[in-house]
Amino acid sequence: MRIRPCLLLASLLLSSPLRAAPSSEPPALIENSLGMVFVAIPAGTFQMGSDETPEALARDYPQYPKDRFAQLFDEAPVHSVRITRPFYLERTEVTVGQFRRFIEASGYVPESEADGTGGYGYNAAYDPDKSERGDAFEGRDRRYSWRNPGFAQTDDHPVVNISWNDAQALARWLTQKEGRVYRLPTEAEWEYACRAGTRTRYQNGDDPAGMPDAGNGFDADAQPLWPKWQAFASARHDGYTFTAPVATYAPNAFGLYDMHGNAWEWVADWYGEDYYAHSPTDDPQGPDSGNVRVRRGGSWHTWALYTRSSYRNWNTQETRYPLVGLRLLREADSR
Repeated sequence: MRIRPCLLLASLLLSSPLRAAPSSEPPALIENSLGMVFVAIPAGTFQMGSDETPEALARDYPQYPKDRFAQLFDEAPVHSVRITRPFYLERTEVTVGQFRRFIEASGYVPESEADGTGGYGYNAAYDPDKSERGDAFEGRDRRYSWRNPGFAQTDDHPVVNISWNDAQALARWLTQKEGRVYRLPTEAEWEYACRAGTRTRYQNGDDPAGMPDAGNGFDADAQPLWPKWQAFASARHDGYTFTAPVATYAPNAFGLYDMHGNAWEWVADWYGEDYYAHSPTDDPQGPDSGNVRVRRGGSWHTWALYTRSSYRNWNTQETRYPLVGLRLLREADSR
């Protein structure tokens, strides 16, 4: 179910002013110099991960090959995590317009342009089955970058083709400019914020058919471009073949949008497939080292099984892809 962002934004602005009123309490919403709005997330404890069996998943996702469920072992074991400090998380994914303002103000050159190899993008003439890697998108190619992922975007869409290193550069620049600490959330902070007090697969329940109410995944609008994956597409039409403007779908209980779908979101952690077995309870930071960084949440091209709150994915930190963007955290202690 889509909502009208302008009306919702107006109501939020009326009920929760962006500037803090004189009070000892931190503001519920803050806006920074790039126009990014951040939501106050309280400290708390939650159960991280999933212990669903392959049999249970197969009942609700019958179209998936059974080996897909066995690959989800890294979501276990379910374990208690305590987020000991409140923080602010960006209400939406970083938009094209916000990233452009960062580039113009900082002079930073994103990796897809700096190294001359470009990114990945959608090309209707490209056939994945005839490519060397069988990738769903064409690349790397210098034609593609955050400016051009192969499909049209406005300034209100989530920026994509962003590497983990690009995300770090944005956070560092904002920290230096504003004197407040910006960074990527940890994987634990991200899942805590995504769940917002729930233990269900999605913010609105367990039913995969209901996921499109919460976010932009692989659906009946995108499916015609990849007909061999028709079985995995939602039957819903939302009017968006590719990315949707941020805040198009319903927010979660914390007031965060697009935690399921639209664009994968980089988090700070290295990926460790067995990390949950020995993760500390308080503020886990992920493994000390690794080869790939975690990304969370799924994208406009992601099947419902992989937009669940507990699902973990990863890429090298140099990866730039038309499904991958970011959402920043601002530390509350640095107001």
